[in-house]
Amino acid sequence: MTHVTKSLTVGRLLEQMGESLQLELIGDESMLSREITSSEVSSPGLALAGFVERFPASRMQVFGETEITYLNSLPADQRRHVIELFFSFPIPCAVVTKAQELPVEMVEIAGGAGVPILRTSLKTAEFYRRVKPAIAEEFAPTTTLHGTLADVYGVGLLFTGKSGIGKSECVLDLVERGHRLVADDLVIATRRGNDVIIGRGHDLQRHHMEIRGVGVIDVKAIFGIRAVRQQKRVEVVVALEEWNRAAVVDRTGLDGATTTILDVEIPKVTIPLNPGKNITVVAEVIAMNHLLRYTGVDPAEAFNERLISRMRASAHVRQYLAEDDE
Repeated sequence: MTHVTKSLTVGRLLEQMGESLQLELIGDESMLSREITSSEVSSPGLALAGFVERFPASRMQVFGETEITYLNSLPADQRRHVIELFFSFPIPCAVVTKAQELPVEMVEIAGGAGVPILRTSLKTAEFYRRVKPAIAEEFAPTTTLHGTLADVYGVGLLFTGKSGIGKSECVLDLVERGHRLVADDLVIATRRGNDVIIGRGHDLQRHHMEIRGVGVIDVKAIFGIRAVRQQKRVEVVVALEEWNRAAVVDRTGLDGATTTILDVEIPKVTIPLNPGKNITVVAEVIAMNHLLRYTGVDPAEAFNERLISRMRASAHVRQYLAEDDE
């Protein structure tokens, strides 16, 4: 497992999100290398009134109609003082919404401080609605996993195991049975919120598989667009291992083994491989069993409770017969 360190510059923001956020650069392009280090977005608020003790200067700052109207209402010398104080902080960038005209001092002072200014035609609320999930995605914890991810009955199964054990071949068989491939060999996993792991393939490798003896195949071209999907939540890890007679294997499903990906616990099922085992059907059963548990039905636990109840009933009968002296 390899953790990926992310960084976001204003230039990359403009390149990747400029169209969806309707952004344009005001000023010099030399400032586009400035780094955005926080996933949070704020408005200047009381900082424009001179109260800067709790000013979150590391965040992208959004100037809506209220902020621009307030600045324009100030006398020229006071407006300059307020803007100079504001841009004396290490702000990554400022965004002006609703395609508003900026005070002349703002462009001049921001340029002198090396802070880029972007302008969008979007309304302030709409800009916040679009930018927050996009920025959160950029800063979400990410790691790369060695495995193959498939969507089986709507359940994201991540197949892991040493190289050559048959992960790709198993998923290829699942695709032939109507399930979908997400990523093969290299899975990029991103944490959303506190407990959701989303897996996807690398942009250059997406929907291609390496089958030993055959080579690299294009799953979408062979099986059609319905055989693939762009990303999927990782819900169960299926660890494929070589058969070892001496190994301890869970026979009941009561152990509830888990593994951790980006600090999120994921259910883990270990499958020992031996000749004749139909791993594809086993994978389908793992997915359906997970769906049952998701709805509150745990077959292993229910069977165990029935067994314990039967044993208790038998014990009561034996005790009654032992105490019956007549």
